[in-house]
Amino acid sequence: MASLRDDLFAPAFECNGKRVAAHTFYAVACDPRRSVAVQACAGAGKTWMLVSRMVRALLDGMDQDGKLQVRPHEILAITFTKRAAGEMRARLYQWLREFSTAAPQALIKELHSRGVVIQDSPQSPSLLPEQLSNLYQSILSDGREVQIRTFHSWFAALLGAAPLAVLQRLELPPRYELLEDDAQPMAQVWRHFYAALTQDSAQGRALKLDFETAVRTYGRTQTHRALQNALDRRTEFALADAHGVVDASVQGFARQHPAFAGLDSPEDCLRSDVGCRQILLDAAQALGRASAKGFAASGADLQSALDNGDFEAIFDALMTRTGTARKFSDKLAGLASVRAAQTLVTQIRQASDQHAAWQHQQRMARLTRVLLAEYRELKRQRGWIDMNDVESAALFVMRDPVLSGWVQERLDARIKHLLVDEFQDTNPLQWQALKCWLEAYGGAGGAPPSVFIVGDPKQSIYRFRRAEPRVFHAATDFVREVLGGAVLRCEHTRRNASAVLATVNAVMGEAAQRDGYPGFRPHTSSSQAPGRVGRLPAIARPQEVAPAMRALGWRDSLRTP
Repeated sequence: MASLRDDLFAPAFECNGKRVAAHTFYAVACDPRRSVAVQACAGAGKTWMLVSRMVRALLDGMDQDGKLQVRPHEILAITFTKRAAGEMRARLYQWLREFSTAAPQALIKELHSRGVVIQDSPQSPSLLPEQLSNLYQSILSDGREVQIRTFHSWFAALLGAAPLAVLQRLELPPRYELLEDDAQPMAQVWRHFYAALTQDSAQGRALKLDFETAVRTYGRTQTHRALQNALDRRTEFALADAHGVVDASVQGFARQHPAFAGLDSPEDCLRSDVGCRQILLDAAQALGRASAKGFAASGADLQSALDNGDFEAIFDALMTRTGTARKFSDKLAGLASVRAAQTLVTQIRQASDQHAAWQHQQRMARLTRVLLAEYRELKRQRGWIDMNDVESAALFVMRDPVLSGWVQERLDARIKHLLVDEFQDTNPLQWQALKCWLEAYGGAGGAPPSVFIVGDPKQSIYRFRRAEPRVFHAATDFVREVLGGAVLRCEHTRRNASAVLATVNAVMGEAAQRDGYPGFRPHTSSSQAPGRVGRLPAIARPQEVAPAMRALGWRDSLRTP
């Protein structure tokens, strides 16, 4: 039978910001009557805590006759892969089977390790060991299992129970095939996208021009990559676009540089603004009168560029390749005119860059809308629904208190205990759906389920699925502030050798002191494994940047943003 040794590594365990002993930490974590958010390192027993909490929830809801007050299907545990769900389910039922044949003293030990205080005496013996022994049979007799599911399987169940009007509102087919892998529609959509760009219509021609301009500017590979990234994040794009965020995310040059308001492009000021042109003419004449041949040549180049209306040549005459002002002698007559011209072209270049960025962003937004529309149409024709659709539908359902309650009634599962494993891999949409659902309980006048989330932001691996470690911190705040729950932190592991952790603590501790790194807390270990740490020779940082690197505008990317 599995249990955690009662190690008193107080520095490694925290409850609500205070140091606690290990047994206190695990007692709080396993208590199903309170909501808890646990941030724990690898090897801290995260899955042990989660499954132990299931056992406690079932046991605490058992009456003296052995009847379950918390029924198995009223416990919902969510994880991210079918494999993890299967392992969690296997561990739960393995424990229950072992408990059913264990001796009373062994059962008392198991209960104690999970925070159960047993008031036992010869006159009034505790029923808890016997109830724990009978728990397996009680669950089998109930006929329903604990719900241990992936996020997507649970969301799919919500979608299956939703009214037809919800599917129509979300433009989803009433009969569909759920795709767990969207590789097929992802590969097929491009043919439809390119067909839309070649339509013989005003819209088709405009879209084709957008695409050709993007390819000409940034290349076919980068353009395709940008569109693929938008397709990967189609849910976020659609939500942002519906609220006007996409169009407003990059400002036009006139908003950023009001001095150029009313112009079609910043360079138009050289043709329409007499004052701007005069500033440049004065600079050209000042340089042309200079005795130094180099200065005079710059003046001639500037005059020629003005005559031809060539802004790039104007810029080159006054500025260096890196965009800094060319240096002219302080003794130059009319130097103030030259400095004014350099300031002007710098402002024009900044506004021009802003204009180009805005044009490209708007161009890619138009192309993305077409790509996403073709993707939706392709799925509709094939009768496909992907995981993003499932998440969006779950959020739509859970945001509505009436719909949420109706769906829960259809599913015949008033959840009393919610547990989420590996919470650091939750994406914002998944958390928003859960959050709306939990808040809906209060709106309906009911008590929300007890909530247990566990994970480690340092171990987030599903960024390609839009996982966002900061969601963990937002959910932790929700558990503490809205649900009145406890926040637990643990940096004690049973896996890593002490020598390895000593090195990690030394290196990261120095980094925290020197650079103010806030995310690290010292780790401890109960592992008795021998540890060996190797060290590579340090490579000294060059004291001076090589001239060739300086000419390319080299910067130390570790220190300079």
